[in-house]
Amino acid sequence: MAHRPHIVENAAEIALLASPARIEIMDTLEALGSAVSVAELAQALGRPADGLYYHLRQLADAGLIEEELADDGRRYRTRTRKGKRVTLRYKPGKTDNARAVRSVAASMSRVAERDFARALADPDTVAEGPLRELWAARGKGWVGEQELAEINQLLKRLMDMLLAPRAPGKDKLIALSWVLAPLDAKPARRTPVRQRLRGR
Repeated sequence: MAHRPHIVENAAEIALLASPARIEIMDTLEALGSAVSVAELAQALGRPADGLYYHLRQLADAGLIEEELADDGRRYRTRTRKGKRVTLRYKPGKTDNARAVRSVAASMSRVAERDFARALADPDTVAEGPLRELWAARGKGWVGEQELAEINQLLKRLMDMLLAPRAPGKDKLIALSWVLAPLDAKPARRTPVRQRLRGR
């Protein structure tokens, strides 16, 4: 079976991923890195297997994942090579693609909030030090082209680390969610001094 990098730009296919359940299925299949049964996927997700069949069928019909028959039943895998991920191609502006991508990003945020809340409620979660595993932050600042390129390289490195195959000693499963977005840097319109004085 030929695996290939899978870039998704069709709005209807992207819209299928605007479901927290499907985002988690895709993430988990990529993390597992091989064809798995519904039972194995359900165990990795901590969800009942019965609730996965509908989502798997939708993803398979759209070509976002592959379904194969094995001796022990149906197995599922991503269409990408091991260590690679399905990538959404953005078409900014007033496009169907942009609306679908925005919905996926919103769902990712909901999944991240749920993951964070669950970990925060666990007293065994490591929240500081070099092995910290829980962190929410927002940064905002000015960058040039060199800094922006470096930020993109660092983010890509982080994603590559998470897609590396599981190996001995890699026993901690983590999720990393982030948003990089340019901001409108125009200053707010100020009321002229005379008008402010008159309003007193």
